[in-house]
Amino acid sequence: MTGGASAGGTGGVDWEALRAAARDAMSRAYAPYSHYPVGCAALVDDGRTVTGCNVENASYGLGLCAECGLVSALHATGGGRLTHFTCCDAKGRAITPCGRCRQLLMEHGGPALVVETPEGLVPLGQLLPQAWHLEQ
Repeated sequence: MTGGASAGGTGGVDWEALRAAARDAMSRAYAPYSHYPVGCAALVDDGRTVTGCNVENASYGLGLCAECGLVSALHATGGGRLTHFTCCDAKGRAITPCGRCRQLLMEHGGPALVVETPEGLVPLGQLLPQAWHLEQ
């Protein structure tokens, strides 16, 4: 499912505002090792917008992806479920989450979470088919 604002039931979502929030978060990324700042933003089911940026560490494996910061912000500001998500690089271009972060987003948004990708809007279930789910 790719395409415009109707993909994944996204009618009424201000994607430009969401992209702007991701770019703003990216401007605060800490990426002295990779020189690849990343920012992301998502809408929450209660109308809030949460953001995150990557934070690297000299112990490379301990760096935090932008999505980690976003999920931390989600819980720090009251929890809820993510409904729409975008992620950008230093040039403001849409990028897709890595596999680890797709699983993280799956746990906090589910397969219907609408994700902006370079190829358009797709449900997270399409980006992470047959995801591992906890019984709830």
